[in-house]
Amino acid sequence: MAEPKKLFIKTYGCQMNVYDSERMAEALGASGYVTTSAMDDADMILLNTCHIREKAAEKVYSELGRLKPLKTANPDLKIGVAGCVAQAEGAEIMRRQPLVDLVVGPQTYHRLPAMEAAVRAGGQAIDTDFPEEDKFDHLPRGPRAKRAPTAFLTVQEGCDKFCAFCVVPYTRGAEVSRPVARVLAEAEDLVARGVREITLLGQNVNAYHGAGPGGTWGLARLIRELAKIDGLARIRFTTSHPNDMEDDLIAAHGDEPKLMPYLHLPVQSGSDRILKAMARKHTAAQYLRLIERLRAARPDLLLSGDFIVGFPGETDQDFEDTLALVRAVGYGQAYSFKYSARPGTPAAERAPVPDDVASDRLQRLQALLGMQQRAAQDAMVGRDVSVLFEKRGRLAGQLVGKSDYLHAVHVTTDRAEIGQIAQVRIVKSGPNSLAGEML
Repeated sequence: MAEPKKLFIKTYGCQMNVYDSERMAEALGASGYVTTSAMDDADMILLNTCHIREKAAEKVYSELGRLKPLKTANPDLKIGVAGCVAQAEGAEIMRRQPLVDLVVGPQTYHRLPAMEAAVRAGGQAIDTDFPEEDKFDHLPRGPRAKRAPTAFLTVQEGCDKFCAFCVVPYTRGAEVSRPVARVLAEAEDLVARGVREITLLGQNVNAYHGAGPGGTWGLARLIRELAKIDGLARIRFTTSHPNDMEDDLIAAHGDEPKLMPYLHLPVQSGSDRILKAMARKHTAAQYLRLIERLRAARPDLLLSGDFIVGFPGETDQDFEDTLALVRAVGYGQAYSFKYSARPGTPAAERAPVPDDVASDRLQRLQALLGMQQRAAQDAMVGRDVSVLFEKRGRLAGQLVGKSDYLHAVHVTTDRAEIGQIAQVRIVKSGPNSLAGEML
């Protein structure tokens, strides 16, 4: 019996890339590959890339340069670049780094087995199409191995919003939703393999409109159907766009117990002038009214957001408007970045804010967001929460998991195990986690 080939995947960026890497491993599993955690032991190395962060392509080329000694030592080693940088750069990757054997975009990784076969036959392979067929229909089923208690499940891909700063519409394509039956089947398979919590993924996940019994289903109806699966205890979703937060989805936060009280809802700026320049198609006031409605449905909802500072044309007053919105909302968690141009996007053609000004604004914003995050964590002390234990901690007898609010919680106990959901009283708030005691 032939020795299995070994596959090493390095994943950059978002949760959707984590999901995609798992499915690529399953696709290549059908070609005799098993995954390895040792890069220098691999027969194939795949870099699953992200184009959201600054200088993403250059970082990928730098990583490829570091792989040259491995390729020199093992000429049979195959190297591939997948994901959004692969989609954006295409054949340029092979031109700049001839050691690359295959380039595959995020919509065509179901073709990896055929591409791998072509590469093994002595050629190169590149596929960055936006095919008409649904890649999920063509991916092989992985072995029904036991899974970790949490899992991602992609239900929607692509974006039709065309925000002025974002490359996603160009690298992931137009908004597409998976049919209801396929989502439910994958969710049931995950639960059968030990998953207790599923996070539904999409570039604009709340734009989900999948074909289902009786017509098109929105995300709220899909969530309510998923909630009927025995053994599935928790449901989350990310990332949402304010313009797609429909009435039934707001209501679901209040009346579906399995939908967790945590919502990531990016706003990017608190200035209407900058929101318009970003092509966000909502105002700060509309966003704040949406937050009011969500909190009316679920008063204990913990909110997370995204912010860009230093967007071209941002003035001191625009930035103060952002700080005012942050103070009005009160975020439990947030991500904030200095604007960096993405080639091919409309904003890339505009004059940037001076870097020292943008850096100062980012520091001030992060200080405010950090205070809010710490206050949200400190407010949990003395409360009883449910915790899904996901792994063992660094200390003897310690288990680590997530609360319903997505806070990391560690508990020292001999009365629980991984995959169990237990009631825990929070006794201490640390910089990035909470300490609890079993009830």
